[in-house]
Amino acid sequence: MAVVSDSSAGEALAAPLPAERTSRQRADTQPLVELPLEPVEPGRQVPGHQVPADPPPQIEAAVRPRWLGWETVLLLGLSLGRSGVDSVVSLIDKLTQPQALSAQSSVLNGTYVQNREWLDFIYQVVGLAEGFVAPALALLLLARSPGGPGFGIGFTPARLRRDALPGLAFAALIGIPGLGLVWLAHTFGFNTQIVANGLPDVWYRLPVLLVSALQNATSEEIIVMGFLLTRLAQLGWTRERSVLSAAVLRGSYHLYQGFGGFAGNAVMGLLFGWWFTRTRRVLPLLVAHFVIDAVSFIGYVYLSPHISWI
Repeated sequence: MAVVSDSSAGEALAAPLPAERTSRQRADTQPLVELPLEPVEPGRQVPGHQVPADPPPQIEAAVRPRWLGWETVLLLGLSLGRSGVDSVVSLIDKLTQPQALSAQSSVLNGTYVQNREWLDFIYQVVGLAEGFVAPALALLLLARSPGGPGFGIGFTPARLRRDALPGLAFAALIGIPGLGLVWLAHTFGFNTQIVANGLPDVWYRLPVLLVSALQNATSEEIIVMGFLLTRLAQLGWTRERSVLSAAVLRGSYHLYQGFGGFAGNAVMGLLFGWWFTRTRRVLPLLVAHFVIDAVSFIGYVYLSPHISWI
């Protein structure tokens, strides 16, 4: 009987069996696949690790103009587009009255309730608050697309001091000639008599007039300049076509004042549109609009008893 030494016995025990040797050889000949430790990007092909790809980008591009267009139509239908339609109807009403257009008046800030100041004040607060909803919705939609700092339109309150100077320059450039246009339109009968303040001498008159000026500036500049011009550019409109359309819209919702109101605000829209499409900064335009309206409203309170054509 043969005796096996310890060393030979160890080697015999360490040696793999025939079936084990065959499977190990097969495993050694197959390449190892290492799964990635980091998340795999969508659509990236990794051996042994299939990740579904994103939908083709052309599908999103085909859908986007459609919902951007409907979004624009609906927002304008809730805000200044609706005001434009109402102003056209108001002008038709005035033109079909027995009195001449220049003999009629358009009140910009009036009372809701006579002889009950507390209730009229509540109406004023509610009406002004409701006027800020549409521009807030426009900013929400702009935050989604195009997004970025300042909602993609340069609406950055931190830049208020820096943007105040060009805003004041715009106010002087437009406001001073605007007074001349008001005089001409009234003299030649193209406009109604504009009553910038119809509020009696109550304690809340000046605050309401100032907030009204802010609400007008915020609505018009954020919706017409910031939102509308941005969406028209995304829809593929040319710069000239977009600026002209926005200017016509701005003039349309002032038609209740007469043809002078349309012309003056359309020119203002052309100038503002030219600026915005080149700078993408809406805040100077908002400052300019606020200053123009605030000076007009407050100035009317103190100057109308002394100047007949105001």
